[in-house]
Amino acid sequence: MERVGVKKRQRKRNNKVISLSASLPDGVCGVFAGSTCVVKCSTDPISDMRESITEMIREVDACDWNDIEELVYCYIALNSSDVHDVIIDAFLSLSSFLNRL
Repeated sequence: MERVGVKKRQRKRNNKVISLSASLPDGVCGVFAGSTCVVKCSTDPISDMRESITEMIREVDACDWNDIEELVYCYIALNSSDVHDVIIDAFLSLSSFLNRL
């Protein structure tokens, strides 16, 4: 995966143009440092977040809790506070998967 500095996309919604952007926090320097951020609209955010987390772990072959801690940091830093509960629920629902690391 190649890191993209800031990725912007425009969408029309109710005749309004909404600009979305995402970039990794500057403090990310571990296995996820080269990752690309993707903005996604979801009707099932916990399932989509679980899928995203699992995909990221497998993509970089994350193998220890330091990697997982960095991944949690990325998700929290990239998303607004109203999504943080979804992120936490998604990580907790993957606890048996994560315990095998």
